[in-house]
Amino acid sequence: MLQSELIELCRANDRRAQMKLYNKYCDGMYYVALRFLKDSFEAEEAMQESFIKAFSRLHQFTGDVTFGAWLKRIVINKSIDMLKAKKMNMVAINEQVMTTVEEQNDWSVSDSVTVDEVKNAIERLPEKYKYAVMLFLIEGYDHKEISEILDITPVASRTLVHRGKKQLQDQLKHLRDGTRY
Repeated sequence: MLQSELIELCRANDRRAQMKLYNKYCDGMYYVALRFLKDSFEAEEAMQESFIKAFSRLHQFTGDVTFGAWLKRIVINKSIDMLKAKKMNMVAINEQVMTTVEEQNDWSVSDSVTVDEVKNAIERLPEKYKYAVMLFLIEGYDHKEISEILDITPVASRTLVHRGKKQLQDQLKHLRDGTRY
């Protein structure tokens, strides 16, 4: 069965089709939520609530992006909402201080640095940079999308990502130079 047919059946409240769609995406969406929430129970809750929201708002899915990308956005937003509810204070940036930030295109790290080491270094970033960097580097969102997800401006997104990548590079430089944590 084609995914478009499956989605149409879900729009008609076909429970079997919903279960097929759920089974297709639940593992991936769980891991997206887990990257943000760091707690398996909270990640499971975010994933479940995101599916409920997606099924109830399936009429809003236009097909401009893939269903997986649309659902992933819902999961990320739900995860961030849960973090905010836990009073994780994301620091607001004073945009008047930051005018323009040049994109840092070359921020490569040594081949000896593993993906897990990069992810661990991202986890050690201050909260104000961590989520912007995760959305940019791991989830692949652009600054406009990040600004919408985090409810900040694109300028603030560029600044957070730029400064976060700089701190990430500094952390990873120690790994490249042979000093491991």
